[in-house]
Amino acid sequence: MVISRRVGAVLVAATVTLSLGATPASATGHGHGGAGTPGAPGVGDGYFPAAGNGGYDVLHYGLEIRYEPTSRAFAGVATVSARATDRLSRFNLDLRGFEVRSVTVDGRAARYDRDGQELRISPKYGLSRGERFTVVVRYDGTTGRPTDIEGALYGWVSTPDGSFVANEPEGASTWYPVNDHPTDKASYDFRITVPAGKTAVANGELVEQRTKNGWTTFVWRARDPMASYLSTASVGDYDLRRSTGPRGLPIIDAVDRDLGPDAADGLARTREMIEYFSDLFGRYPFTSYGAIVDDDEDAGYALETQTRPIYSGPPSEGTVAHELAHQWYGNSVSPARWQEIWLNEGFASYAEWLWEEHSGGRTAQARFDTNYARPETASFWNPPPGDPGATNLFAGSVYTKGAMTLHALRTKIGDKAFFALLRSWYSANRDGTVTTADFVRLAEKVSKRQLDGFFQTWLYTPGKPTAW
Repeated sequence: MVISRRVGAVLVAATVTLSLGATPASATGHGHGGAGTPGAPGVGDGYFPAAGNGGYDVLHYGLEIRYEPTSRAFAGVATVSARATDRLSRFNLDLRGFEVRSVTVDGRAARYDRDGQELRISPKYGLSRGERFTVVVRYDGTTGRPTDIEGALYGWVSTPDGSFVANEPEGASTWYPVNDHPTDKASYDFRITVPAGKTAVANGELVEQRTKNGWTTFVWRARDPMASYLSTASVGDYDLRRSTGPRGLPIIDAVDRDLGPDAADGLARTREMIEYFSDLFGRYPFTSYGAIVDDDEDAGYALETQTRPIYSGPPSEGTVAHELAHQWYGNSVSPARWQEIWLNEGFASYAEWLWEEHSGGRTAQARFDTNYARPETASFWNPPPGDPGATNLFAGSVYTKGAMTLHALRTKIGDKAFFALLRSWYSANRDGTVTTADFVRLAEKVSKRQLDGFFQTWLYTPGKPTAW
């Protein structure tokens, strides 16, 4: 993510009525089969304890959405295919707002209730460990303008012409029932129906589009594993523009018609950027790419949604480079917990520096030197990027001091080892989740040097590093 105006005008959070659509599960929480135990209501992320759920692994989401922007009326059917990783009597999905109309598990009506953002589901029969199962949730309501822990708009943000959908860190649950944590990646199908004349844009490839009785349905398919915070289903007055990247890669850009003729200028070198970063990091990770360029000034940021970053306004070339780099670092290789966000933002920020140098601008060393010249008393140096805290996920130090960490590492271990490390980090962890400890171990293996003190200084020690 690139932040420009994360917190500004007063933001109005979504307010929708919660109601029960079936008889609540028993007080003990055991399913009718009488076997197993309830799955955990979170995955244990210290920054967001309620995010995600335990006891199962989602394999695929099939999302059917009908949305009318003027009234903000939203109706959804979510088909969640999963595998039980524990013996379960009950399991949870994350869902905020909406009225749940029905829940089935493998075609049988299931009992359910609501507890905050938790949709607690008790199948008619317990689930055995390793068993595959399918949950279908029918739900509807009115969307709003939800905000994250820092007060910034996120999730399904209703706009006058549609929606701006950017979920980081755990806003996917504002529009569909989900295991909302990066550790549970899945493939997706989106079937989004909107009034004729509107365009719905999601991840992956557009495989079908049809109009009937004043409504247009867009079907998008994302086959590559994807963390929930990277999903999108943005709706607006977009023109779809198609081009081809390296190796025949489909590039689909959606640009809001309300913007000026130069709105997409920042995207002009996308193909060249993909080629450059593929040489540095490894082959581009996914089956397509593109961008969503919106006219939502209230959001004021960009987010690296998988295969199709969303920009709240016309992006600069540097911002486009940043979000593209996230496809490797953040999207394919994702954080195992939100404390590790520097592995997303520090890497993408450093890639932005590398692109600028490659394009004939300032060198990465010059960027490092300019930032390092800041006084020790500057707030710039804090919080430590390796553990910024839940309310400082998008602090400037996570981005810039994170990028400086990588440049300092490069000068310490040398270019050959450093760029081999970047490629190995991606190739070894593609489609997976990682921690800083994983990166330190790999850096030490590649460089054949002990680096724990170096990373302690740059990532976890407050203030300006003076020796490393």
